[in-house]
Amino acid sequence: MADDMPRTGRVFLVVVDDSEEMRAALQYACGRARATHGRVALLRVIEPAEFQHFATIGNLMRDEARQDAEELLQRLAGEVNDVSGQLPVLYVREGNTRDELITLINEEPAISILVLAADPGPRGPGPLVTALTGRYVGKLRVPLTIIPGCLTDEQIAAVVA
Repeated sequence: MADDMPRTGRVFLVVVDDSEEMRAALQYACGRARATHGRVALLRVIEPAEFQHFATIGNLMRDEARQDAEELLQRLAGEVNDVSGQLPVLYVREGNTRDELITLINEEPAISILVLAADPGPRGPGPLVTALTGRYVGKLRVPLTIIPGCLTDEQIAAVVA
């Protein structure tokens, strides 16, 4: 899916998960991409199928999860295009989100910046933000931008303008 990754300009990578704060990261990345003539890349990581006793059921579950991930990314691609002015680069990986994210960043030299949003709730910023600002920070070869997940679209637009 990443054959048309640009080799110049900034590429803002956003991890697409089911959190509410992911929208803030996406809006910020789109705004920055538009302002810098860059591009957005979206990563959706699906969990490996845990149902290993029957390979057919495990394969069906994996295929269904991949199809759901691709449909979600296609929907978001339209939104990204509307805001940033370009279609995003789409990635679907299977495995542990943190590990797949670090692997993708290392495999794709065009990725310039990782954009995540922090959960504003009492449970903390979220497991990915916690890991990547803690013991895994040295594994990133790109800057990490963390957006407060509680920012409105208007607040984000004011920051990226």
